[in-house]
Amino acid sequence: MRILVTGANGQLGNEMRDLAVKYAQHTYFFTDVQELDICDAQAVQAFVAENGIELIVNCAAYTAVDKAEDNADLCDRLNHLAPAGLADAAERVGAALIHVSTDYVFDGTAHVPYTEEVAPCPNSVYGCTKLAGEREVMARCRRAMIIRTAWLYSEYGNNFVKTMLRLGRERETLGVVFDQIGTPTYAADLAEAIFAAIEQGVTPGIYHFSDEGVCSWYDFTVAIHRLAGISTCKVSPLHTDEYPAKAPRPHYSVLDKTKIKRTLGIDIPHWEESLARCVARLEGDKNLH
Repeated sequence: MRILVTGANGQLGNEMRDLAVKYAQHTYFFTDVQELDICDAQAVQAFVAENGIELIVNCAAYTAVDKAEDNADLCDRLNHLAPAGLADAAERVGAALIHVSTDYVFDGTAHVPYTEEVAPCPNSVYGCTKLAGEREVMARCRRAMIIRTAWLYSEYGNNFVKTMLRLGRERETLGVVFDQIGTPTYAADLAEAIFAAIEQGVTPGIYHFSDEGVCSWYDFTVAIHRLAGISTCKVSPLHTDEYPAKAPRPHYSVLDKTKIKRTLGIDIPHWEESLARCVARLEGDKNLH
């Protein structure tokens, strides 16, 4: 199969690139904005047609949640209009599209894990643009699969795990929010799920994927420091209102993964197990330099 992966320089795109080695029977086109501007619908259609693309995996997004409040137009172009263009290009040649979305399509006021049947209700620019992108994709491409995920981290790019490792070594004390609950997701695990969908044939619809288990950002940080052997930094729990941010965060955004597990027949690791793998890789890399 001829597969286009957009956003290839991001966390998930890099993990897809790493994992592609295991699935060498396919031909891959890994692109970021330098190779293909997904906001240029004509360029996207030409690229898809000229390269005989049979599947698009859209890993590209505007993910700076707070900056999005002041950059709504750019955020909308990347998260809403660009996926619409990708869906049009896929539909035109009969290709499938796997589009990655977010837990931020929910406002986080629930107290039980969100299933795919729960009506979305975003309360941030980021969440609203991602929901708009989902709707365009589903309306424009018959072979579209949307995978919502949450709290993504990896060895690549900027993310919470890498920030907490750095701050844990720089500071004696650290305050982290304890009243926002969700599930960390190792981008490598999400990439595995995407490849499972590719190998089995894309089943259209909306799916939820994160690692297993539940924690707060405070719990997450404590685990990061424990796994990295950081003991000189005292981590304290903060309320959300003690850490003001421009965009509201979901207080509870645990995703129910029953549908994707049944559809793909996959086992999903617990978040602490995956975090241990990632921290070991990060610390190993650090020790090599």
